[in-house]
Amino acid sequence: MRKKEDKYDFKAFGLAIKEARKKQILTREQVGAIIEIDPRYLSNIENKGQHPSLQVLYDLVSLLNVSVDKFFLPAADLAKSTRRRQIEKQMDSFTDKELMLIESLANRICKIKETEGKN
Repeated sequence: MRKKEDKYDFKAFGLAIKEARKKQILTREQVGAIIEIDPRYLSNIENKGQHPSLQVLYDLVSLLNVSVDKFFLPAADLAKSTRRRQIEKQMDSFTDKELMLIESLANRICKIKETEGKN
């Protein structure tokens, strides 16, 4: 039998959901309407760490592109961060020319890091 203190604390997850929602300029009412939950339920998840149902958890991370890896698998080195997932979603709409610019920037950052590592 599990002890009450073994229960997972969803406060950090709730804060990440709130931050992602605000970044996408969505109100609680809008998110609630999209995933069919009461905005007060979302408020409790964001501010009090209320445990969402599995379906609501899935709906929130899918809608807001939040990675759950850092919350449930903090030791996973290959996990994609929320920021990475959000950037990838933005890049889905980029043209090949725009992706070439991103690739050039990434290559330049890698070269700078490599140079700094040699010093």
